[in-house]
Amino acid sequence: LPQLGPHLPPRLREQPWHLQYSTRRDGFSLQTLYRSGGQPGSPALLLIRDTEAQAFGVFSSSAIRCSSGFYGTGETFLFSFSPELKVFRWTGRNNFFVKGDVNLLMVGGGSGRFGLWLDRDLHRGGSHRCETFDNETLSPREEFCIRDLELWGLA
Repeated sequence: LPQLGPHLPPRLREQPWHLQYSTRRDGFSLQTLYRSGGQPGSPALLLIRDTEAQAFGVFSSSAIRCSSGFYGTGETFLFSFSPELKVFRWTGRNNFFVKGDVNLLMVGGGSGRFGLWLDRDLHRGGSHRCETFDNETLSPREEFCIRDLELWGLA
């Protein structure tokens, strides 16, 4: 988390973050993650480690929740540690920031490709270059298996 500090919006850099959801503690369930998500206007940090020990995730300007459409703002970004931190910011090309339904959590989009997606059991996910963030694939493989996942929110 400390490496991400300088990349967060200035108003959030000195804020205390706390763990809202963890697959180790809370099990593997997208529904449980949504329920743990905090207030709608509160930002969230989703950290993922895949089975190949690659770490990556998303900073969302609003809480991760179930939604009928995309939500969030241009402060949202994707990141990966491979091995050093890379941050992929909003390109301004579309507003496909975050969308969550019962089966899928999607971050970034365009042309049917998501910057990051996670399945309902939080076992599988994927990452593709997308128009929203013009990101690299966050994991070594376009589809990956999740080893653990954490959702952090403001205390």
